[in-house]
Amino acid sequence: MKTAELIRTRINETPLGEPFTPAAFLALGTRATVDQTLSRLVKEGFITRVSRGVFVRPTQSRYVGKATPEPSKIAEAIAKTTGATIQVHGAEAARRLALTTQTPTQPVFYTSGPSKRIQVGKLTVTLKHASPRKLALAGRPAGLALAALWYLGKEEVTENVIAKIRKKLSPEEFLALRSATASMPAWMTDALYKYERNTRNG
Repeated sequence: MKTAELIRTRINETPLGEPFTPAAFLALGTRATVDQTLSRLVKEGFITRVSRGVFVRPTQSRYVGKATPEPSKIAEAIAKTTGATIQVHGAEAARRLALTTQTPTQPVFYTSGPSKRIQVGKLTVTLKHASPRKLALAGRPAGLALAALWYLGKEEVTENVIAKIRKKLSPEEFLALRSATASMPAWMTDALYKYERNTRNG
C-alpha cells in the first residue's frame, strides 16, 4: 500500500473532530510525502487545516457548518508532537471549579514545552511554558485544582476556597491534591493544613 493510502486509512481511523499533526504519520513515510499527502487531502475536502500544522477530519453542524475542534484538543495535538505535558491555565481552572465568575477571553494552557501561539480562526490558542510544579497532576481533577490554587495566589486561597474545592473533587482526587505537597509553595500547604485541622476540630 502506498504512503498516501496508508495516511488516508490512518485518518479514517481517527475520530471525527479529533485534531492531528503531520507527526502522527512520520512512521509511514518521509516528512515531504506526509506534507504533500495532507495538502492534497485538504484540497479534496477530506480533511481541514485548522491551523498551521494542525488538521482535522471535520464534524458537521447544521448551525455552523464544519465545527472547529475544542481549543484543548488542539493544544493536546500540538503538545503530543514533542511529548510535552499540558495543563489548563489557572484562570480557566478556577472558573471550572466555580472559584471565580471571570471567563478568559482567549484559551491559554500551561505546557512543559516552549511557549507559542496558534491562530485558529478568530481564536488565539496560547501555550505558555510553565515549571514542572505547575504541571503536577496534569490531566486530572486534582491537577485542575492545583492550577486554580496557583492562579488565585496566597492572598486569595483561604479555608473557604479549599472547602469549595473539596466539594468539587472526589475523595481520591482530593487525596491526590493533598499528597502533591512537593509541588506546592509553603502558603498553599499551610492553607490545606489549616483547612484539615479545623475540619477535624470542628
